[in-house]
Amino acid sequence: MAQATFSVRMDENLKRQFDALCADFGMNATTAFNIFARAVVRERRIPFSIQASDEVKRTDGVKAFMALRAEAKENGIQDMPLEEINEEIRRARYGEETE
Repeated sequence: MAQATFSVRMDENLKRQFDALCADFGMNATTAFNIFARAVVRERRIPFSIQASDEVKRTDGVKAFMALRAEAKENGIQDMPLEEINEEIRRARYGEETE
């Protein structure tokens, strides 16, 4: 079987950590990448879940909240009492018309 070279650029510190962990497993980085590539081809998918870190999720949530605050201010409802907010949410959930 013919061999091909695959070059990957990554953070130097990450590479050191990866190499050390591979050594703990009794293999080198090339073997680890070959295992990964075979699993991807065999399963026809990435063999693990890829998701945003909790920090990214929190940051996105804060951005969404700040956008809602700005919109509330633009519409003059930034001081709406919690009871009114909850009532509006309830109406939206059940498809009721607002007053």
